[in-house]
Amino acid sequence: MEKVVIIGSGPAGLTAAIYCARAALNPIVLSGIQPGGQLTTTTMVENWPGFEHGVDGNQLMSQMQLQAENVGAKIVSSTVSEIKKIEGGFSVCIEDEKPIVTQTVIIATGASAITLPLPNKDKLMGYGLSTCAICDGFFYKNKKVAVVGGGDSAMEEATYLSKLASEVTLIHRSEKFRASKAMLDRVLSNNKIKVQMNTEVIEMLSNEQGLTGIVLKNKNAEIQKLNIDGLFMAIGHVPNTSFVKGLIDLDEQGYILTHNGTLTSVPGIFAAGDVEDKIYRQAVTSAGRGCQSALQVEKYLEHLN
Repeated sequence: MEKVVIIGSGPAGLTAAIYCARAALNPIVLSGIQPGGQLTTTTMVENWPGFEHGVDGNQLMSQMQLQAENVGAKIVSSTVSEIKKIEGGFSVCIEDEKPIVTQTVIIATGASAITLPLPNKDKLMGYGLSTCAICDGFFYKNKKVAVVGGGDSAMEEATYLSKLASEVTLIHRSEKFRASKAMLDRVLSNNKIKVQMNTEVIEMLSNEQGLTGIVLKNKNAEIQKLNIDGLFMAIGHVPNTSFVKGLIDLDEQGYILTHNGTLTSVPGIFAAGDVEDKIYRQAVTSAGRGCQSALQVEKYLEHLN
């Protein structure tokens, strides 16, 4: 039986792997459908400590994986379909492979940003298209940007970007916002933010360098072209927790509920990163939670054995 299996290979999962490996727990990391996590969709990361001029997202995650492997973690390219509680631990079911039996599990599968179903979104992600203003807003200083969404997250993104961009256009497909009154009032009173209601993005325009603009359609079927440098989609996130529904407690949005650090409702299962954090959603905070989960796993195993 393994001591610990870590599900997910983003900042939370790999940080947990480094700490677990250094504690001689011989962790197995199941990298999942997006090895490296959401940072691999970002061209440049400038808010990760230690890099004067920023670091490429893929490069950062590659280095984290190499570091984890160097101290003894085993990285396996597999996707988990289910976790079953068994006597003395858990059975981690892997698609088309033999289950892994382990004493503890760290879930670090993150959350996936919801994006509009536009044809070239994958190509433009990181090249004018983003789902995180705090992560990428710095690149749009004194440039024109647009934010899509109608909830508190969209208001927060638009407000944050207004401090950097020369102009922000907030686009919402409905005639009513879902955001709280306080958040909405802050946006409506900001003279750098223009609001377009009953409007949706139907196309993204680009060249070899990236996004150049978007095409909008309002409720009267009128078409408008908007020249912008960046488009931020703030229409929500979906935590990657479908494989643990019914096993551990989740909130109404599907995020794993944690207490006293990274403990879940089931002893022996821990959660770290965006899969349980819907507030900060930053790489550095995810790494911190990964560290916490590893230290708590170590203590749990000490008491167990």
